[in-house]
Amino acid sequence: MRKLVYYVGVSLDGRIAGPGGEFDFFPQGDERQAAAYATWTTALHPETVPTAFRAAVGVADAPNRRFDTVVMGLGAYRPALDTGITSPYAHLRQYVVSTTLEPDVDPAVTVVPGDPLALVRELKDETGSGLDVWLCGGGRLAGALLPEIDELLVKTYPVVAGSGIPMVDGAFDPTAFDVAERTAFPNGVTLTRLTRR
Repeated sequence: MRKLVYYVGVSLDGRIAGPGGEFDFFPQGDERQAAAYATWTTALHPETVPTAFRAAVGVADAPNRRFDTVVMGLGAYRPALDTGITSPYAHLRQYVVSTTLEPDVDPAVTVVPGDPLALVRELKDETGSGLDVWLCGGGRLAGALLPEIDELLVKTYPVVAGSGIPMVDGAFDPTAFDVAERTAFPNGVTLTRLTRR
């Protein structure tokens, strides 16, 4: 069975974005540190680089290593849409969970106005590719999908946001995960992979 993997960047206080959806406050370190970190993360998961930037970071023709499908909420989709990009991950199957987005926003994007749990369960039951489903964000969607999240890939940045969109925004539902591995980078970012207990 395929896994649902929530791969996300967070502040030290668990925010994936600021109150207005800002994400430019995550520190990258100096130029050398930022380049080393970007090289490592894009090599690990090249498919998480938006299509428009793949050539610039040297992964234009890189095969999908971990994911073949992305599921995102409107907040995660909105930054691309606001710049006129309607298919930000054209190299993946794209699903946007939204009750307000028009269903014909792009032929390569499936808008899901209903139950995200049913969608994810259907995606996880698929056979064939051997690749997993990437939960790109946001917090409310992660809260709704918490029962189906199998793994967390959490990039923790050395900054406190103070306010903003939480990594998981849902009902009180303590869910245990085990740390499988942790990598620290010179720019202060840590990448932690956790698996559902």
